[in-house]
Amino acid sequence: MIRQPGLSVRLKLTLSYAGFLMLTGALLLVAVGVFLVRQGWLITNEWGSVKATPGTVFLQSFAPTAAVVMAFLLVFGLVGGWFLAGRMLAPLDRITEATRTAEAGSLSHRIHLPGRRDEFRELADAFDTMLARLEAHVAEQQRFAANASHELRTPLAISKALLDVARTDPDQDTDEIIGRLHTVNTRAIDLTEALLLLSRAGQRSFTREHVDLSLLAEEATETLLPLAEKHGVTLETGGDVTPAVGSPTLLLQLTTNLVHNAIVHNLPDRGRVRVHTTPGPSTALLTVENTGDRISPQQAATLTEPFQRGTERIHTDHPGVGLGLAIVNTITQAHDGTLTLTPRPTGGLRITVELPVTPLHTGR
Repeated sequence: MIRQPGLSVRLKLTLSYAGFLMLTGALLLVAVGVFLVRQGWLITNEWGSVKATPGTVFLQSFAPTAAVVMAFLLVFGLVGGWFLAGRMLAPLDRITEATRTAEAGSLSHRIHLPGRRDEFRELADAFDTMLARLEAHVAEQQRFAANASHELRTPLAISKALLDVARTDPDQDTDEIIGRLHTVNTRAIDLTEALLLLSRAGQRSFTREHVDLSLLAEEATETLLPLAEKHGVTLETGGDVTPAVGSPTLLLQLTTNLVHNAIVHNLPDRGRVRVHTTPGPSTALLTVENTGDRISPQQAATLTEPFQRGTERIHTDHPGVGLGLAIVNTITQAHDGTLTLTPRPTGGLRITVELPVTPLHTGR
């Protein structure tokens, strides 16, 4: 949007200060003049006799002095107002400079405006907070793009290698190559669908409805029961009716990802997964616990980042695409909820999703 040039805020404040000072001075001088006229101090000569009307003497004796005072007030108001406006608006110069620096692509700059809290300091602090979050978001997106490119390149490179082998070696077993290509392509499709789901959840482009987390937990565990039996993991589901507000599809995906992650990252034999839902006055809780190797708090804090599989804990042939908990985290944030990962003292992980009962944001 192109705007026509206008008066600066500093000049407007200066004129406002000077105008207010002139108006106050004029009113004060008029009041003093009227008082002196009424007292007779301006309309008597040296012998005490009246020589002129009050209006004439007021104009001849008091008006010149008042004009000099008004001129002084005008100059003083303009100079002083310009100086005071500059002092008051100095923080805006730093905020403007920081804005232009951020516009140029540098998000590491901070204003750090000193002094006690006022409107300008609150604006500067809010801008610094926004820059910090934006810098972290951009860095996360860059890491995500790099990791996604790497993850997508791997199956494509494997497919190319298999096709090259089939083309250069006619005696190669075609069924074996087709089977391996099917596996690789399936993984690439799963990864692409996970990336699309991650993007849609982050945009909050869904309709919120009333859902029961306990029903979603039962559906997820029933769906993944064959996988649990394959890996020798026992599933336990419990809890009361737990109403929440959100997208049934996304919340079912969240629950399924949590249970799936708990199954495949478990003990190689006799592992256990416990899924529990708890209603609350203002929030709904979904808790998924699993047995497994011990995890440090530092490692648990990184598991929600994209493509962090926790390779030290993988004992199965189903590592996934590395986006399970990243999708869970994104869906939770899109529902204004809180995701907490807590290592269990005996090994394994306890993951708690806390969702508000009433929506804080309206979906588009």
